[in-house]
Amino acid sequence: MDDTAQRLKTLRQTIDGIDDQILSLLNQRAQAAGQIGHLKTGVLYRPEREAQILHRLKEANSGPLPGASVVFLFREIMSACLAYERPVSVACLGPQGSFSEAAVVRHFGHAAQRRHCDSLGDIFRIVEANETDFAVVPVENSTEGAVGIILDQMVDTPLQACGEVMLPIHHQLLVRDASLPLSEITQVYSHSQSLGQCHHWLDAHLPQARRIPVTSNSEAARLVGNSSEAWAAIAGDLAAEPYGLYAVARHIEDQVDNTTRFLVFGHLVAQPSGKDKTSLVVGVENRPGAIHALLTPLAEEGVSMSRLESRPARTHLWSYVFYIDLEGHQSEERVARVLQEIKKNSIFVKVLGSYPVTVSI
Repeated sequence: MDDTAQRLKTLRQTIDGIDDQILSLLNQRAQAAGQIGHLKTGVLYRPEREAQILHRLKEANSGPLPGASVVFLFREIMSACLAYERPVSVACLGPQGSFSEAAVVRHFGHAAQRRHCDSLGDIFRIVEANETDFAVVPVENSTEGAVGIILDQMVDTPLQACGEVMLPIHHQLLVRDASLPLSEITQVYSHSQSLGQCHHWLDAHLPQARRIPVTSNSEAARLVGNSSEAWAAIAGDLAAEPYGLYAVARHIEDQVDNTTRFLVFGHLVAQPSGKDKTSLVVGVENRPGAIHALLTPLAEEGVSMSRLESRPARTHLWSYVFYIDLEGHQSEERVARVLQEIKKNSIFVKVLGSYPVTVSI
């Protein structure tokens, strides 16, 4: 055996030994998680605890693995350990292969059980009825803005926001026949937001194709997969295989940093993690200075605002409600003081929830 072959053999034996250690440690971790499960009742998932673990490990990582890989691997480890006791069940927009499902996997790991819903309206109702533990819903896109139907339902649901997911969105043009020329495509199906996120590309490459909005990108993939027509769907990679489709153009989104923000809703109230956000919706009187009075307490207490979104109220014509994201947890003294002052200057205030800031991959 030459020197190179001997070195390879030695390195492979070293890797085998390390793998055995990892396997043993993974099972020890699962056993410890199971012991915690015997001490607790209900859902074992704690968003603040997972965020603290991921932040700590990402900061402690000395390489050569990048921090993103460390976060991904440990999220999957936590997902598998949690499933050892009882898998988390999550409602999301379907059918299979949607970006919402990708957001579930990104946040909860592959061991989470996914329930695909036909409409965004069904998702909250399923969790409210305790048919699943959590819901993952899109709230805004960096290109197309807020998802109005979700903002409206956030006002009405008794569920609490307990997590967020930042999902980079990469759109693929999917067809049944990989040899189909772009010039022969007659119709393009996708969610209206995705059609908007790709409209420049569509103008340049598929000017002849009719654009048809549907309830979700995965529904678009299902329709194209079940048709013999020269149709195409705009969807993510996750939607290709289940419906027998091929990507004939990749990353067709107009903005390279296109990102959708999702929120996780459930019955639990997330405890402080050390790096949190608080979301609320506020109604104010239609009078001069109302917004100034609303925002002044933030400046006085030094609380940063990361989002301010207005939307017509459904109760009175030309009245508006405001969706606000604050940095910090509602249990923190300065955030609590801000919330108290906002309530004094508002018609109503609903705290949607406090939750850990997403740990980026």
